[in-house]
Amino acid sequence: MQTVAELVPRLAVRATCGALDVAPASYYRWRQPPAAAARPRSSPRALTVPERQAVLAVLHEDRFVDVAPGEVVATLLDDQRYLCSERTMYRILAVHQEVRERRHQLRHPSYAAPELLATAPQQLWSWDITKLKGPATWVYYYLYVILDVFSRYVVGWMVAPRESATLAERLIAASCARQDIPPGQLTLHADRGSSMRSKAVALLLADLGVTKTHSRPYTSTDNPYSEALFKTAKYRPEIPERFGSLEHARQVFGPLFAWYNTAHRHSGLAMLTPQDVHDGLAAQRLAERTRVLAAAYAAHPERFPRGVPTPGRLPAAVWINKPAGCAACADETAPPGSPRTADLQTPRDSLTPASGVMEWSRDDSEGPGCSRSADLEPARHCRTPESGALGPSEEETLLVPAQ
Repeated sequence: MQTVAELVPRLAVRATCGALDVAPASYYRWRQPPAAAARPRSSPRALTVPERQAVLAVLHEDRFVDVAPGEVVATLLDDQRYLCSERTMYRILAVHQEVRERRHQLRHPSYAAPELLATAPQQLWSWDITKLKGPATWVYYYLYVILDVFSRYVVGWMVAPRESATLAERLIAASCARQDIPPGQLTLHADRGSSMRSKAVALLLADLGVTKTHSRPYTSTDNPYSEALFKTAKYRPEIPERFGSLEHARQVFGPLFAWYNTAHRHSGLAMLTPQDVHDGLAAQRLAERTRVLAAAYAAHPERFPRGVPTPGRLPAAVWINKPAGCAACADETAPPGSPRTADLQTPRDSLTPASGVMEWSRDDSEGPGCSRSADLEPARHCRTPESGALGPSEEETLLVPAQ
C-alpha cells in the first residue's frame, strides 16, 4: 500500500492499483484512520446503580415476589411511592435473569439425533411400515419392510390388514432367525410409531440381544433408507393405484422385492445389486467389471482421455446422521453410503434367499403374540374373497425372504 501511496500523486488511483493488482477499495480503506471504539451510550434518564438496587430490593420483598411488575407499580402508587416504570422493572429483572414463565408449561424433551454406523452387512437394520390403498375409500393394507442398511437388502417383509405390534414382533423374530443374527451384533432402527415403540417389540429385541434405536419425533431424515426404499417400491410401474385384496398386494410385492434384491442396480452400491453386497460378491463383480473396462481401454485408448476407466469404488461405511470422528467416514472421494471393496465379506453359501411365504398356526393355549418354531408350516393357497375380507388364518400370514 505504501508503493501505491507514493505513485498516486503522479498517476491516477485506479491506474496505479490496476498495475499493482491491488483493489482500490483496499487502498482507500488503508488510508482511513482506525475508527475509535464506540463509547457506551448513557442516557440522562437512566437510573443510577443505587436506584436500580433499590428497585430490585423492592421486587424481592415478600409481598411482591410473585406479583407482576405492572401490579408492583400500581401498588407503590397507592402507597404514594414511585420508583420507575413497569418497563424499567422488566429490564432490571432481565439483567438478573429473573424473568421467566412461572406457570407450569409442557416442555418437550430434547431428543438427540441417532448416530448409527455400519461397516458390514448384518450390523444395522432399518424397518418401517407404510400404507397401501385398498379396494375402497378408507380401506388400507400395511406393508412392513426390514432393510439391511449396509447392503440395502430386504431381509424381511410382510403385508397385513392392520398395523400390529404382535405381527411386527413375529416378522422381526423370523428375519433374525433366518439371517442367523447372534446376540449383540445387530442394531435395529425405526421411527417412533406405536408398533416400533411397543413393549412386545422391545422385549423381543432384548431377548434376541438386538439394540433398538428410534428417530427423533417428526424427523423423517432420521430413517432415510426405509423412506427411500418405499419411494422406489411404490413408484414402480407395476404398482397399481389400489390393491383389490390383501392377496393381490402380496402377489405384487413378492416379485417386486425379489427384483429389488437380485436385479436392481443401486446407485449407492456402485451399481451393484443388494444381494451382491449382502452375500459378499461385490469384490468379484467389481473385479470382473475392471477387466472388461481394461480390455475396452486396450482396444481403443483414444476413447478414454482420462486413462483406464474404473467401475467405481464402494465407501467403507454407511451411516444415519454421520457420527463425529468416524474414521471409516473420512473418505470423501467415493460416493457416500456404500462399503469399500476391501471391507466386503467373503461369499456366504447360506444366504441366497428367494421370496417365500410362511404362516403361523394359532394355539389357543398360548398367549397372543406367541409362536413356536414347530408351528411354522408352508402357506395354504386359499381363495381370496372378492371383497378383500380376510379369514383368521390369512391375517396371520407373513411374507419374508426364504432360503
